[in-house]
Amino acid sequence: MSATVIESREWYMAAYAPEGIPTSDHLKIRCVSLALDAIPEQHVVLETLFVSVEPYLRGRMTGLEEGLYFAQFNLTEVVSAFGVGRVIMSKDSDYGEGDIVICPSTSFAEYCVVSSQILRKVEPNAGIPLPEYLGIPGLAAWVGIEVIAEPIKAGSNVFISAAASAVGIYAGQLAKLKGCRVVGSTGTDDKVKLIKEEFGYDDAFNYHKEKDFDAALTRYFPNGIDIYLDNVGGKMLEAVLNHVNKHAKVSLCGMISGYNKLWTEREGVRNLLNLIGKQVKMQGYMVDSYFDRFGVFAKEMESHLKEGKIVSKIKIVHGIENFLESLGSLFTSSNIGKVVIQVK
Repeated sequence: MSATVIESREWYMAAYAPEGIPTSDHLKIRCVSLALDAIPEQHVVLETLFVSVEPYLRGRMTGLEEGLYFAQFNLTEVVSAFGVGRVIMSKDSDYGEGDIVICPSTSFAEYCVVSSQILRKVEPNAGIPLPEYLGIPGLAAWVGIEVIAEPIKAGSNVFISAAASAVGIYAGQLAKLKGCRVVGSTGTDDKVKLIKEEFGYDDAFNYHKEKDFDAALTRYFPNGIDIYLDNVGGKMLEAVLNHVNKHAKVSLCGMISGYNKLWTEREGVRNLLNLIGKQVKMQGYMVDSYFDRFGVFAKEMESHLKEGKIVSKIKIVHGIENFLESLGSLFTSSNIGKVVIQVK
């Protein structure tokens, strides 16, 4: 580009939101100037193409250090997440103008300066749409099924909550590839139909219609649960622990039921003693601890996507200005699959 200074709109943390869904009081958009020729060595300027809107971002906006997820965004700091961008200026010989890269810390901005050490090139003509490379949900599902729950035996009974979420859609399909029987819970009848017909779930139920989760799990898992990938927490996790088999594995990926509540208002789990009697492995995990396996994950998922063994559901929202609304949509029953902002 010929200009040495470019204007960029970006979202930043204006005030913390300890409870409830963040609003325009907490997240604001501003315009800044970036000097292209003033970036540090081993850095690049990215033109942002796509950024993934993830539930974990909510945990970085409370202003409370609760041991959940990543560190809090600082006030006035630009909000960032996993993204795909095009290099328009580089001070690293490994990256040139026009390279398409994935970056785990892409700003919700039109342009951003990032360290080249955290980038990975992608081939734009590989036959995979660029939004598919926004792999945090896929990596979270892959770790929960392929790593935490291993070894998995064919025929295992697998339960996945928030099954129509981005993580749930991938996790169910990965478990099916292992030869498992997979049941999911979700928030609407349409989503129940969707995950059974499009994503291969053996069965599913609408948790809003279930007055008693214990009774529901008795119906869907008469032989107990061998693997549970938890995206919800609270009452559902408690009910699951009454139905786990001996040596079951519980992968704690998320607990969206409590994201917008102070920890003192969240629902506790009263039957943890079952973990001892059933010798259950229950493990929480953070995807950033598994970034060293991203290459293995990406190779496997690229193969599955090309062969049609894994399909995804992506909602593309056009325009950086729609980030706040898109973030709020994650905490409603209307959300299905992965939400991505297309910036350019």
